[in-house]
Amino acid sequence: MSTTAPTPSATTALRTFDDLPGPRGLPVFGNLLQIETSRVHQQMERWCDAFGSIYRLRLGKRRVIVVGDHDLVAAALRDRPDGFRRTTRLEEISAELGIPGGVFGATGEAWKRQRRMVMAGFDPAHIKRYFPSLQRVTSRLVTRWGEAAARGTTIDLQADLMRFTVDAIAGLAFGADVNTLQSDEDRIQNHLNRIFPAIFKRIFAALPTWRWYATADDRALVRSVAEVNAAVDRFIAEARARLKADPARREKPPNLLEAMLVAAEEPGSGITDREVAGNVFVMLLAGEDTTANTVAWMIWLLARHPEALAKARDEVRRVCPDPTTATFDDIARLEYVEACAHETMRLRPVAPQQGLQALRDTVIGDVQVRKGMIVFAIMRRDSVSERYVPNAKAFEPERWLSPEGTAAAANSAKRISMPFGAGPRICPGRYLALLEMKMAMAALLANFDIVAVDTPDGEEPREVLQIAMMPVGLTMRLRRLAP
Repeated sequence: MSTTAPTPSATTALRTFDDLPGPRGLPVFGNLLQIETSRVHQQMERWCDAFGSIYRLRLGKRRVIVVGDHDLVAAALRDRPDGFRRTTRLEEISAELGIPGGVFGATGEAWKRQRRMVMAGFDPAHIKRYFPSLQRVTSRLVTRWGEAAARGTTIDLQADLMRFTVDAIAGLAFGADVNTLQSDEDRIQNHLNRIFPAIFKRIFAALPTWRWYATADDRALVRSVAEVNAAVDRFIAEARARLKADPARREKPPNLLEAMLVAAEEPGSGITDREVAGNVFVMLLAGEDTTANTVAWMIWLLARHPEALAKARDEVRRVCPDPTTATFDDIARLEYVEACAHETMRLRPVAPQQGLQALRDTVIGDVQVRKGMIVFAIMRRDSVSERYVPNAKAFEPERWLSPEGTAAAANSAKRISMPFGAGPRICPGRYLALLEMKMAMAALLANFDIVAVDTPDGEEPREVLQIAMMPVGLTMRLRRLAP
């Protein structure tokens, strides 16, 4: 039995699942029918307030321990991949849909060999070589928003940012020019947009009704997965053809997929074509939603905080007045914009909870966790608590900067906020995601003044969780700066 810190003293009696408090449930279903999937993260945060930082849920036959203490969450995340894995439920649903497995859901030796391949593609030198592709996509975003500003039309912020991130990840990761920013046709992001919500809904479904009767939405989902799988196969075939035609690309792969293929072909890598495809699929899926949602939240928060917006705008216009010709190092100097991104992810993390499953008997705090039990890690609760972060509810990017104006090495917010996870399975694409966020914000602030960022009812945007947590109904109006 392993122990997830902090360790109880020898005289402390360990609690079992049945000893824990939790919301009252129903026979057979337990708490399953109480779960509102689109806002389950908020439900679990409120139940932390009612029952404490460790409590229990019964989701049908599944016994779930919910953990809201950041130290315990961090310790559990660090105990991967040996002590915890992602839930088998997620793996089963993904496999049933025909989604190939990648590093996101892999465990054990499969995870270790895929992690090496993926990290080879995310090497800082490689990311720097991908930068020209990101500049091309950023230029198209400026053009799209410039046309909207000239017409005086309202921008669907979420939809446009999804286009930006799909185009960016396709170019950066796969060397593919899908160009959704200059087309309103039903293209790949429309298919991607169906997959996350459907997987999340099925995770919490009381009954697998899609196995007995396929609705129109179920059939559309199957088509979308097939379309994305076909696109993934095409990206891989094209990348292999480029490597064959130009062997020099193997020395300095210009995109992440080619870097992965080169790593996979190393003697003893053990990587299969199916695993390569799985990681391409995951990068498309995760690289679209998470980055786009964070940028949308950041724009909304900056619009509500004019002083912070002015600081970010002034930094962009001083450091890189034209992001489409800026260098990689110019973007790296956008320290205040990066601080805005970190503060956004503290307040509105796109992954406000993580589902884990115990691979062995272990202990979390003073609670026994049996092999196979599910643990929900609540990621945001302590990040917005006055107990741990001064003025915790406020949007203050400065908390991420030292007095000298450089990123702080360690402070309470940085220690507690874990938007990319923690431990060996921390998100391998975090630096690439930050680069995309900074480029999108530079494109906006260097070229436009924000006239308004609105919601349909004028209230704060509603948080909706579909594996990634997104704002609902955000629109934006812009005014183009004079040349």
